[in-house]
Amino acid sequence: MERLKVAVLISGRGSNLQSLIDACATPDFPAEIVLVLSNKADAYGLTRAEQAGIPTRAISHKGFPDRDSFDAAVHDAIIAAGANFVCLAGFMRLLTPGFVGKWHDRMLNIHPSLLPAFKGLHSHERAIEAGCRFTGCTVHFVRAEMDDGPIVVQAAVPIHQDDTPDDLSARVLEAEHRCYPLALRLVAEGRVTIEGMRVLVDGIASPADPTINPLG
Repeated sequence: MERLKVAVLISGRGSNLQSLIDACATPDFPAEIVLVLSNKADAYGLTRAEQAGIPTRAISHKGFPDRDSFDAAVHDAIIAAGANFVCLAGFMRLLTPGFVGKWHDRMLNIHPSLLPAFKGLHSHERAIEAGCRFTGCTVHFVRAEMDDGPIVVQAAVPIHQDDTPDDLSARVLEAEHRCYPLALRLVAEGRVTIEGMRVLVDGIASPADPTINPLG
């Protein structure tokens, strides 16, 4: 089966990007990264990609008069690279509905909470302040609304009584690094179907089915 060609959009250090790079480097993984694109030329994730021999692009949003024109340039770069799927990995730009529509059901995002809880920024701080016993991470298909869309994989992470946001972030990040490659594998293998806001994996609801365990 032909490998799914993926563009990864980043804005920073690219730790989730690295988990995808490592997964794609294994011979049996059903996807390959054909482009890493950042809106920041100094993003360390671009260095990670270059070290792995993956083509990179930096397109600064500051050089465009509006979000639509920036998103159009990003879309054109993705198409030129031959990608037919997009993964957002710490891309700190709100995408326009037009861009999201072009990649409907062909774009994943990862968020450091158990969505729909704690959408947006500072999710770890907010989970601790709310007295939650658990938080986690979510890989979902992207919709026009922020941090919204059908959920492919989630993992729960306990919140300890003495946790700082940095402590919690580190543990959640370990789960993220497992969940994102798993979600991409499921999609690339053609095992995912979407019914409204529900994702089915092999015809079974995901991620509620206990046989689908992102933490191995």
